[in-house]
Amino acid sequence: MTTKAKRSRLDLRNGRIDLSHGAGGCATDQLVKGIFHRAFDNDWLRAGNDQSAFAVPAGCMVMTTDSYVVSPLFFPGGNIGSLAVHGTINDIAMAGACPLYLSAGFIIEEGFPLADLNRIADAMGAASRAAGVPIITGDTKVVERGKADGVFISTSGIGMIRAGLDLRSDAARPGDAVIISGSIGDHGVAVMSKRENLDFDTDIISDCAALHGLVAAMVEVAGSSIRLMRDPTRGGLAATLNEIANASNVGLRIDEETIPIKPEVAAACELLGLDPLNVANEGKLVVLVAPEFANALLAVMRAHPLGAQAALIGHAEDDDHCFVQMATSFGGSRIVDWLWGEQLPRIC
Repeated sequence: MTTKAKRSRLDLRNGRIDLSHGAGGCATDQLVKGIFHRAFDNDWLRAGNDQSAFAVPAGCMVMTTDSYVVSPLFFPGGNIGSLAVHGTINDIAMAGACPLYLSAGFIIEEGFPLADLNRIADAMGAASRAAGVPIITGDTKVVERGKADGVFISTSGIGMIRAGLDLRSDAARPGDAVIISGSIGDHGVAVMSKRENLDFDTDIISDCAALHGLVAAMVEVAGSSIRLMRDPTRGGLAATLNEIANASNVGLRIDEETIPIKPEVAAACELLGLDPLNVANEGKLVVLVAPEFANALLAVMRAHPLGAQAALIGHAEDDDHCFVQMATSFGGSRIVDWLWGEQLPRIC
């Protein structure tokens, strides 16, 4: 068989990753071009370089990096591929920035089905195209069987911040309104529904989504009156609110009855003994804004598909202890603390 013939064969139906796919030779080239270049197709990748050069507008740049190890790899509403794209875009968007480009690195275990890898790459390509943020460079490594759990993905992204906008984690002030863009806990429960021994009947799907379009609309209306934005991923809403309170040296007071949560998510959390405030989200954001802009910001958020359930859930206040306190639906109040560890590992 000729070298050309060998290079043309990539069995996407029944084939599996072997160590030759990470050796840097013909098999590696076959894998990268047959799966990743095809799925992510753009001019930068077609150039075939080990890096990509690109032009950016003048101004302040923002950069982020993250790694994804979710288990299971496929879950209702997405998979590790779409999650990696959306999660990286959202980290850039939380600075009020417009995401421009992504990179992606893969660590793949020997024996991993090529069909599954192809499905993951297709999801990444579709997510990046829908968001208008191309994946322009990357890397692939293959490790021995048992040295990974299928596939791990690391992504980085860069974006540009609008002139005059400076969203910092320590910028919250007493009186600021606390707004969340929609229902909490959807992603964590969707992942749990497919995890071994945690399967239950539910139509819940992950909220995994790219939030930069919503953020752009918010910035257009409220601009510098937005103090900060965070996406409540690992650790959920509780961890995010505690991070904000401690970074800004304020207290946060929220109202349980105003926090949107789907009945099926609440029921699943009750069944499993989980607090929805601690469950991960992948398509929601928390924003603190000057109180005089709260209603206008809520209106523009609710006009966007990813903010239709946005709700004002509380406010910041003077508190030397930086406590997050919640008025409960029973008429009392409690401290909302963050967990020491994770309720559920491998959520993202």
